[in-house]
Amino acid sequence: MELTQLDRYELTGLLGSGADYEVRSAEERDSGMDVVVKRPVPQMISRGMHGAVEERTDRTIHVYQELANSIPQVCPMLGYTERGNHDAFFGDDLGQEYRVTISQRARGIPLVGDVRARILRVPIGLGQNLFCLFPLPFAEGDEPFPVQQQLLDAEERFHQAGYVLLDMGPQNIFFQPAAKHISIIDPGALLTGDLDRTPVGRGPQDIHDFYLEMLKFYTTFQPPPTDVTGYRDPYNMRPVVNFDQELQEMARGLSLEPTATEDCRQAGQDLMEKVRRRGCESFGEFQEGLLSYLEALRQRNLALPNIEEMGRAWNNALQLLREDHWRKYAFVADEELNDL
Repeated sequence: MELTQLDRYELTGLLGSGADYEVRSAEERDSGMDVVVKRPVPQMISRGMHGAVEERTDRTIHVYQELANSIPQVCPMLGYTERGNHDAFFGDDLGQEYRVTISQRARGIPLVGDVRARILRVPIGLGQNLFCLFPLPFAEGDEPFPVQQQLLDAEERFHQAGYVLLDMGPQNIFFQPAAKHISIIDPGALLTGDLDRTPVGRGPQDIHDFYLEMLKFYTTFQPPPTDVTGYRDPYNMRPVVNFDQELQEMARGLSLEPTATEDCRQAGQDLMEKVRRRGCESFGEFQEGLLSYLEALRQRNLALPNIEEMGRAWNNALQLLREDHWRKYAFVADEELNDL
């Protein structure tokens, strides 16, 4: 990972734009390697309002150099530019200086796709629902929860190095179904001992805020859908506003879910209450509790009387990943799906 020049690359398309960054695909001219080029959102740049994003970019570069490029679940950063005017490369006239980063292109699909694609009726929640919340036939064998386990493995590496990585929502995770491998594409939301990024109205954050994200985005007490439409939309994607309230609502919903077994309720509610009190004494304690809860949910699902109907809905939803929309990613449906 090093300082680089943008003239080494040729832009090939727009992949998406979020609150902070615009992301484009590109190709390295000499090698033909596919990469991702990221810069602050152009509207922010043109108004000179990208200072906070630039600070986040600098922190992210430092973390990649120190740690992230050595973590298998993190999509590697290949290089970055000096802060400068890059109007010529992007073909615009923003008239401001900023830094650009270049990363390896993540393989697979995002667990939750670009929200703007919902206008075109794209089922952007397929990855989250098929492979995290309702894995059904996919969750067989020795590793029934590959997404959750790899997220835990990556977070543990950050935690051991003195960081807490947040914003681990499904929109920041790519997944290869055949290899069962995740790629974290934006490890920039970091807590350290000397960095206070507590949102307005929230108390001090720590590793328990990551635990909440795992419960919020990667578990559900609801039974699997019996129709393909239940797989189309992402689940529980509203921002966290109140830590206690989020966990209380989860625990209340679990208590009221008629299909939940006693094992589900005990494993889930005990873990939710421990996280709410910020009472997990170690990372391993949370990991063990989460995997126990996921296994209880899996056993509940397999014992449901309409599991065959649910399995047909899962397989029908899986076929939606063959639609044209998913070709924009580094994803070949026949290679990824034919053996599932």
